[in-house]
Amino acid sequence: MTLPSWPPAPGGTWILDLDGVVWLSGEPIEGAPEAVAHLRASGVRTLFVTNNSAPTVAELVGRLERAGIPARPTDLVTSAQAAATVVPLASRVVVLADEGVREALADRQVTVVDEGPADVVLVGWTHRFDFDRLAVATAAIRAGALLVATNDDPTHPSPQGLLPGAGALVAAVATASGAHPLLAGKPYPALVDLVAARAADLRAVVGDRATTDGALAGRLGVPFALVLSGVTSPTDAPAEPTPSATARNLGKLVQSTLGHR
Repeated sequence: MTLPSWPPAPGGTWILDLDGVVWLSGEPIEGAPEAVAHLRASGVRTLFVTNNSAPTVAELVGRLERAGIPARPTDLVTSAQAAATVVPLASRVVVLADEGVREALADRQVTVVDEGPADVVLVGWTHRFDFDRLAVATAAIRAGALLVATNDDPTHPSPQGLLPGAGALVAAVATASGAHPLLAGKPYPALVDLVAARAADLRAVVGDRATTDGALAGRLGVPFALVLSGVTSPTDAPAEPTPSATARNLGKLVQSTLGHR
């Protein structure tokens, strides 16, 4: 996949990942708040798009504001929201995920159940995952429930290093049930559709993982800037798809990009 070249055209909307780009476990990455302010001052709208389905939208807005980045709910698109769009209305859903998913499902008029029978099993990133919940989920899937996953990221960046991501939990459910998950987050169609509906003037995607953020940029037809402040480090193998630009962090990327204009 060949992505458009960097820098993007002025103005428009930049898609920014959160974990590994703006913060690590809610702690702002050096230069990120200033970079967002610089983008906005130059006429760029920032749309934060995350595969982390655990927090609610209000929690994410609060974290951004505590990081010095004013935000509104309409500035956010999450994999939880994307996953909810593929759950049929009025379904019975077994949820192996946190409050962000439950919030997104509230608008779908579904019934969340603790065990089957169910129409859907929805898996997202959560600390509340154990053998008993795995057994409930796989039993519901074998009885006919559709397996939906917020995302398949294998890892999640933190200040202490990489932690297991939602993809690790999804893999356990898929292996035990024999089902193939319907994936909703970056870079899959459900989230692409949400982003396209939210912003028609897309200019760039900035993220820390080429297989999700870079692939999303490819599907949206915009350049992709890879930052090395999250999942991907300078010593990793070359990213694929090949980024349009690479920078140590968001601050350095924005500084060099806007400084060239």
